[in-house]
Amino acid sequence: MSRHNEHSIKEAIEQLLKAYKLDDRLAERRLVNAWEEVMGKMIANHTKDIFVKHKQLFVTLDSSALRNELAMAKTKIVKMMNQAAGADVIEDVVLK
Repeated sequence: MSRHNEHSIKEAIEQLLKAYKLDDRLAERRLVNAWEEVMGKMIANHTKDIFVKHKQLFVTLDSSALRNELAMAKTKIVKMMNQAAGADVIEDVVLK
């Protein structure tokens, strides 16, 4: 009996996600879900909305002082969030 076409469940799921073009959406979800872990509880508490669209992370905050502080660290935020997602999901952060 030949086992040339056997794959692990992980490989099979990854192939399925790519075939249905869902792998990018999954990476975006991982990135959004990692926001509190990466940025910390205090920043997460001031975050009112967060989503990814066109390789940009949109974050709505309830504090203008925090928004200004985070604006100065956009490059670092992009790098940390992409690392948490395990892929280059975003290229920019838009703070509102």
